[in-house]
Order: sequence, then C-alpha cells, then structure tokens
Amino acid sequence: MTTVPAQKRSPSPLLRRDFALVWSAGLVSDTGDWLLRIALPLFALSATGSALGASTVFLVELVPMLLVGSFLGVLVDRWDHRRTIVIVAVLQGLFLLPLLAASADRMGIVYAVAAVEAVLGAVINPARQAMTPQLVGADQLARANALIAVSDNLARLIGSPLGGLSFAIWGLPGVVVADAASYVITAGLVALSRPHPLGVDGAGETGADGEPAVAVERRILREWADGIALIARSGTLRILALIAALGGVAQGLFLVLFLVYVTQNLGAGDTGAGVIRGVQAIGGVLGGLVTGLLARRLGPRSLIGGGYLVFGMLSLLTWNLAPFTTALWVYCGLFIAMGLPAVTTATGEITLVQTEVPPRALGRVIAAVTTLDGAAQALGLLLGGLLADSGDIVPILDVQASLYLLCGVIGIVALRGAKRLP
Repeated sequence: MTTVPAQKRSPSPLLRRDFALVWSAGLVSDTGDWLLRIALPLFALSATGSALGASTVFLVELVPMLLVGSFLGVLVDRWDHRRTIVIVAVLQGLFLLPLLAASADRMGIVYAVAAVEAVLGAVINPARQAMTPQLVGADQLARANALIAVSDNLARLIGSPLGGLSFAIWGLPGVVVADAASYVITAGLVALSRPHPLGVDGAGETGADGEPAVAVERRILREWADGIALIARSGTLRILALIAALGGVAQGLFLVLFLVYVTQNLGAGDTGAGVIRGVQAIGGVLGGLVTGLLARRLGPRSLIGGGYLVFGMLSLLTWNLAPFTTALWVYCGLFIAMGLPAVTTATGEITLVQTEVPPRALGRVIAAVTTLDGAAQALGLLLGGLLADSGDIVPILDVQASLYLLCGVIGIVALRGAKRLP
C-alpha cells in the first residue's frame, strides 16, 4: 500500500470555525432525516396495512435520484455552494409541511414529498462535499471527511431510535415539525460559515442575463457531458466508478439477503435484524475517529484498498459463522467491526475525488458517481429479490462479500498506477 509522509500534528478540523459550523449543520440535518426515514415507512405501513406501501416510499426516493441526480451535480457546480445549501435546506423544510395533511386516503402526499425530498437531497449532499475543500487545508481534507463520516453515523445512532419513539408518541406530525426545524437550524448554521473560494475558473457561471431557456438547457447538457468525459479521461476516476458499481451491487444484495440471513439462518427475527443493523453505526463513529488517524500516514488509495479488503473478509466470516454460533452479540460485534472499514473506504473515495477533480467540476463528478452507485444498488436489490427464495443464500452472500474483496484488490493494484488528470 502507498503511504504518505508522516505530517506534523495539526489541530482538528473541528477547531476551524467554518468547518465546525458546516459539520454541526450536517449532524442536525442528518439526524432530522433519520427521524423521517424511520417514521415515513412506518406511517405508510400502518396507513396501507401492506409492506408494499412502505417499500413504495423507498422506491420513490430512489427513482428520482437515478433519473436526475447526475444532472443536479451540474447545478451544484454553477451555484455558490454555501448559498445552495442554505436555500435547499429551507426548501426541504417547507416541502415537508404537506405531510401534516397526510392520511390513509392521501398517500399520494407521502410519496410526492418523499420524491421531492430525495431530489433536494441529491443537490445538498454534493454541495456539502464539494464545499469541504473550501473549509479546510489540503493536509486536513481526509481528516475532515472522516469527521463528516462520524457525524453521519452519530446522526444515525441518535435519529433512528428517536424516529421510532417520536412516531409512537407524536405521530407523523410531530416528526415532520422536528425534521422541518432541523432544516431551519441547518440553514442558519451554514449561513454563518465563510468558505474560502478556490479560484475556480468558470465556477458559478449561469449565463448572460436574458439567455434563452433553450441555450441554458444546452449549456447544462454540455457541462453534464463534460463531467462524464472528465471521468472517462481519468484512469483514477474510471477505477473509482468501477469500484462504486461493484460496491453498489454488493450493497443492494446485502439489503435484501441480510434480512433473510438473520431471520432464517440466525433465527433472530425482525428485532434482531434491527439491532444488528443499528449497531453498525457505532462502528461508523469509531471508524471515523480511527480513519482520521490513519489518514495522517496512509493516502486515500490505501484507505480504499485496505478498507474494502478488511470489509470483505469480515463479511465472509459473518456469512459463514452460523454453523458455529447464532449468538446475537457475536454478530453485533462483527457489524460494529464492519463499520470501521466502511468509513475508511468512503473517506478514501471522497478524498480522492476531491483531490483529483478540478473544483469547477467537483459537484457533477460526485453526483455522477453517486448516481452510478444508486443504479448498481438497484440492480443488486433486484438480483437479491430474485435469488432470495432460491434455497441456501450463504453462497450468494459469499459472492456478495467477494465483490468487496475484488474492490479491495482493484483499489490496491489498479489505483496505484492509474493515470491522473493532466
């Protein structure tokens, strides 16, 4: 694995005022998102009396992102990142309010709001990632991304149980009000930040005043195509896209087959599945802290390759352990452990993109890779659904784990000598 020279110990990025504001905003916003992410399917399930109602929520969140996600990245590059996050956060809060009128005979409101929030999320997430290099120095970028991963997992730890508890006590209206308030707080915190411009050529261009709508659309399409061409020209980005595709298929298979494995092979039931999945966030928090330390000595390529190899080996161990033990605490421990390399790989990937891609194109590249990952997850979900009833699912899960191992090998071997952008 490649290494980077040990650097003089520098203060945590959280001691930088602007990064701390944006980091805190992400924690508040993501916690609110988890409240709704838990409550909305529960509401759909209770209102429709069918699991199909709950699964439809996930579907309407996924489809819009796949259709327009990569195009939204172009807009992120054309707009000021701080202003974009502030405006989109306010819009997210406003578009939640129709849920106050949702009921069993008004499920269209639920699905429409879920779709709109997914589209707005596809704007705000690339904007936050693209703004990170403007908040910290290059020497702190990997540590900053690791801390963002800590925030993401803390939000999951806090928001998931609170989502179920809030829904049980106050119902969907209480969750909506809390989530909307989180967006207002998010907008306020980000508005107080002052990112440092990176001297981007062409960033924020929106065209001349009075430019015809058709001309603007052509410019957006051209810029979108430029982003795809940028990925095609860079060996590093092509390999990252391949890793994203393989990892997405593996994640999609996991989402379906994990439930079957826990309920059938472990006999743990739905509650056990929820506990095991939930504790992975503990590993994510620890992983963010550990990755921040590793990033001082290891480059992002090493974080990616090593992280996927460890994750794949832990997955293989997990799927083949049932003949020896079905103790729930053992699997909780394994999933906590898997949270560490999961954060390591994600941190390495986003850091490599941020350092490889010119700032003017960062949003569209992030959005394109995210969309590819989402499409691959959809394929994995479909394959998992088709294979779930085929009998013994352990061999299928072994293939799923092997995809992670393949990502690790590609990360170590191919990324090292990959051609970078000129």
